[in-house]
Amino acid sequence: MSETTPPDDATTPPEGDDPPPRALWAARQGRPVYVARNERGAEVRIGSKDTEGLFSPGELLKIALATCTALSADHVLRNRLGDDFPAVVGVSSRGVEGENRYGHLDVELLLDLAALTEERRARLPERVERTSGRLCTVGRTLKAGATYDVTVTHEPLREA
Repeated sequence: MSETTPPDDATTPPEGDDPPPRALWAARQGRPVYVARNERGAEVRIGSKDTEGLFSPGELLKIALATCTALSADHVLRNRLGDDFPAVVGVSSRGVEGENRYGHLDVELLLDLAALTEERRARLPERVERTSGRLCTVGRTLKAGATYDVTVTHEPLREA
């Protein structure tokens, strides 16, 4: 099976020495909608930024960074705010004029820090940034300027 088509059944273990099924794939569901899935059964609908009820690819990139940052710092936040602390993470972007890309992304964690002393409150942003900078794969990948390749493969596809 090529790397650009979904596995027949992502939950079936591979036989013999075959490589394991891909963890992620997206199948076209009409114009202009794709449904992305993983082998754990999650799915998300993706389309252009002006299509109601869908995430755009750019929004997914941004929310991946935001949630990766929050998840990476969760143990630090739990240690200081308790196991069930409320949090909201947001992300905004600035584009690069004429280049159809983001030049900068800003992640903001909204937290109730009232229970912390001023000293602990002042140290928390550096701790969150240091921890997420070390553990957030999405952020580390963006900072490193990841490259990618596109392959087009001929493979007859059956209707799902």
